[in-house]
Amino acid sequence: MTTFPGRYEPRFGPALCDGKVLFRLWAPKQRRIGLQLGQKTYSMQNHGGWHCLPVAADFGARYSFVLEDGMTVPDPASRFQPEDVHGPSELIDPTAYRWRNTNWRGRAWHETVLYELHIGTFTPEGTFASAAQQLGRLKELGVTAIQLMPVADFPGQRNWGYDGVLPFAPDAAYGRPEHLKAFIDEAHGLGLSVLLDVVYNHYGAEGNYLPLYAPVFTERHRTPWGPAVNYDDEGSAEIRAFTIENVLYWLKEFRLDGLRFDAVHEIRDAGERHLLAEIRAAVGAVIDDRPVHLVLENEENSAEWLARQPDGTPTFTAQWNDDVHHALHVAVTGEDAGYYGDYARRPELLGRALAQGFAFQGETMPYRGSIRGQPSAHLPPHAFVAFLQNHDQIGNRALGDRIHHRHPLQAVKAAAAAYLLAPQIPMLFQGEEWAASTPFTFFCDVEGELADAVRKGRREEFSRFPEYAEPQARDAIPDPVSEQTFLSAKLLWQERESPLHAEMLDWYRRILAVRAARIMPLMPMLPKAGRYRIGQDGIVCVDWRSTSETMLRLVLNLSDASKPMEKPADGDPIWTEGQWEGAVLGAWTAVWTMETPRGSST
Repeated sequence: MTTFPGRYEPRFGPALCDGKVLFRLWAPKQRRIGLQLGQKTYSMQNHGGWHCLPVAADFGARYSFVLEDGMTVPDPASRFQPEDVHGPSELIDPTAYRWRNTNWRGRAWHETVLYELHIGTFTPEGTFASAAQQLGRLKELGVTAIQLMPVADFPGQRNWGYDGVLPFAPDAAYGRPEHLKAFIDEAHGLGLSVLLDVVYNHYGAEGNYLPLYAPVFTERHRTPWGPAVNYDDEGSAEIRAFTIENVLYWLKEFRLDGLRFDAVHEIRDAGERHLLAEIRAAVGAVIDDRPVHLVLENEENSAEWLARQPDGTPTFTAQWNDDVHHALHVAVTGEDAGYYGDYARRPELLGRALAQGFAFQGETMPYRGSIRGQPSAHLPPHAFVAFLQNHDQIGNRALGDRIHHRHPLQAVKAAAAAYLLAPQIPMLFQGEEWAASTPFTFFCDVEGELADAVRKGRREEFSRFPEYAEPQARDAIPDPVSEQTFLSAKLLWQERESPLHAEMLDWYRRILAVRAARIMPLMPMLPKAGRYRIGQDGIVCVDWRSTSETMLRLVLNLSDASKPMEKPADGDPIWTEGQWEGAVLGAWTAVWTMETPRGSST
């Protein structure tokens, strides 16, 4: 186990030492390591697998490590790779950027409205600097926090970010480290938090030199990407320390407000103390001057990672709630292929997911053929992040189509109204707010056999769907390694001005303003789950009662037919999407009301 005694002292990557730069590499598989610095090569000293050497060097210098067979590799803790993942690393001064908003102390989690974005496609330029110029528009929308898809260095010029191989280095395609810091600084100046998506369950296939000199993988466990990252086998102590240090690096040096951990169910660790527990302890020990929000993606729906201490302090702050997405998506689209089939024609799962977090809480999920989830009704609603769209749920479709590309806006708005005003944490995906016309298909930038394997894998992935059963149908799936697939995903900001898109943008602004005024103040007083019931013809009704006895209520008809439904006698209407006249609840209708005790101003 790794202990961090309340301070951040990097052990990986270069460090200043007595006027020189201490270069260091943990390479227990190599007896000798060379340091190539500019035109010179130096022999490093081996101290039990750590190869170290202090050398006079200037910031901006480029360096590589030379293995015994003569192969040159970048620093695995490189802070910047100006020539991509196969090139030399650049020596970066971590103190060079001058922060402007030094008084920033973060925002409370219950105030969060997340906006997920991909730097490369968010703007035409696809850079940190150009993205920073759009932050004011997100603030005007009602967003309070940005969640960046992974930016750790990946091979080539375009990638979703989940194929990163150098976790400390912001990818040069987006800009330099100081440009990312400037993006975060600008966000803080506008009152926006910034979270970063990080990947600790695997490394990308190209540019990962770690296995040549360190036991970074183990055959003890298998994942969808092959052998698991070694967190519990021989030599795992340094691998764990490397990952934990990376967590602290992003939070300390870049002043991020939180991290989103990709697919933690694939972080395989059977040791005495799980890596996630060590990460949480390290963050708590090192950062105490502001709230840090740690968000999970976890297919297993393990409520234990979201547990609250008696004082309300969370283990992990929240988890992406795929169950809310799946249930809303099925209701709007009628799709029932794959895992969607487990949610089809089951409105009680939508009610349970909105009220309690997880739809499956220990029951068998037919698609998996196994039990999924743990009881979650004891958790506060803000332990879950709800959404109708995200990078996975759009990009993992064959054509990368968004839900409004195929289905009426009336239906989409009713479903969006359900999650945007729910006391879970809402998250939008870039362009959702104006019904963007652009798709978001999977893309990457690799060549040769790996490119062929990616193309083949993408087409085989959809061969089990009836509409792509025939080879000629699969030929219509965009080529994931084509630059055009990447370019087609770039947002068209000018379309925000056209009538249909402008109307949708105004709708999102108005409903998020209602959230800020009516829902956010109530959330700290909602310590536990809501209650749900399924009314006549599948109408979903959910109530949340606050500690001040205020009742927040949702009545939801996600169907294309009107349903009989008596209006409740009490309750102040705060949002109606659709129609409710007399005893008839219209098609695609979401009604939010709030009933407050007499004398209360909530």
